[in-house]
Amino acid sequence: MNSFNTMQKYAGGRITQADVSDFVFKDFLHGKLTYLHWNKGKEMTPTISEQGGTLLVRKLPDPTKAFVGDVVVLKDPETLDNFLVRRLAAIEGYEMVSSDEKDEPFVLEENQCWVLADNENLKPQEARDSRILGPVSMMNIVGRVVYCLRTAVDHGPVQNSHHSSRMDSPVLEVELDIDEMAKDHKA
Repeated sequence: MNSFNTMQKYAGGRITQADVSDFVFKDFLHGKLTYLHWNKGKEMTPTISEQGGTLLVRKLPDPTKAFVGDVVVLKDPETLDNFLVRRLAAIEGYEMVSSDEKDEPFVLEENQCWVLADNENLKPQEARDSRILGPVSMMNIVGRVVYCLRTAVDHGPVQNSHHSSRMDSPVLEVELDIDEMAKDHKA
């Protein structure tokens, strides 16, 4: 989609003037606000198919713009050149209480978060989430998943927090390109 068509959508009254200015700055100086990411594995089932999915990810240069309930892409804390897709379950200030009475409750410190796999049938070792990794730095978060293409006929927006869904709606409207996602799809 070219910038002229994009600006027409912005000028249509669906987005504030501040959003238009932000878009112009980011589009011309930094490129698109989203990128495609391929994810495969059972950790995020049913949100993302075990066979894999092409994800449209909104870049988050400021990780504090991720909210509890969002599906995020983050640098793997154990292997920083790998990325994980997990749901943000808690952020700094949240008290974490285990179902195991032997574990002491604790409060997430500044810039820490707790991420979980959506697949509740997995054991912690299989899920590779905060139950094994522990608290993760918010700085590891690089984006929020806004759309998932599982197959040519099975695709749609990803369920995120209400606040993020509202913030991402105009970006999704402008930058979603199903044909581009389908070309990038590996399944």
